[in-house]
Amino acid sequence: MIDLLATPGHLARRFQQIAVAVFQLEVEGGGFDLTPVQYVALATLASHKGIDQAGLAALIAHDRTTMGGVIDRLEVKGLLQRRISAEDRRARVLEITPQGRQLLKKIEPYVLQAQDNMLCGLSKQETRQFLALLSKAVAGANDFSRAPLKASVPEPKNASKS
Repeated sequence: MIDLLATPGHLARRFQQIAVAVFQLEVEGGGFDLTPVQYVALATLASHKGIDQAGLAALIAHDRTTMGGVIDRLEVKGLLQRRISAEDRRARVLEITPQGRQLLKKIEPYVLQAQDNMLCGLSKQETRQFLALLSKAVAGANDFSRAPLKASVPEPKNASKS
């Protein structure tokens, strides 16, 4: 009989629950109102000027539909803005605001502490090994995902302008 509690799927789901709970505990404890997905979206926007919603979703391996809600919430918080693309008037490009950049700087120590806390049961060597193996497993199964990670997306033509 299969020990369901020891299967990769169950353990991955449990670790995801723990990771989100630890992130929220640290971030809220620091006085911030940001989810893990909002954080990674904002941090990605900080280094990808002029990217659109589909490009952002691809870079963080998140489905495009849900990404719309994430972007809406970040915009309401004043952390990003949407503007009409110079190349395609139907498209909207995303840009982190100065307030969003400031938040990223302030929240970073809390995010780093959360990352450490997620792996508090492991030694430094075990942490390196775990992350290497987890990265390898995720990369190997990437194409099975509903939202596969894309290593890069084409930069918008106007990314160097502004």
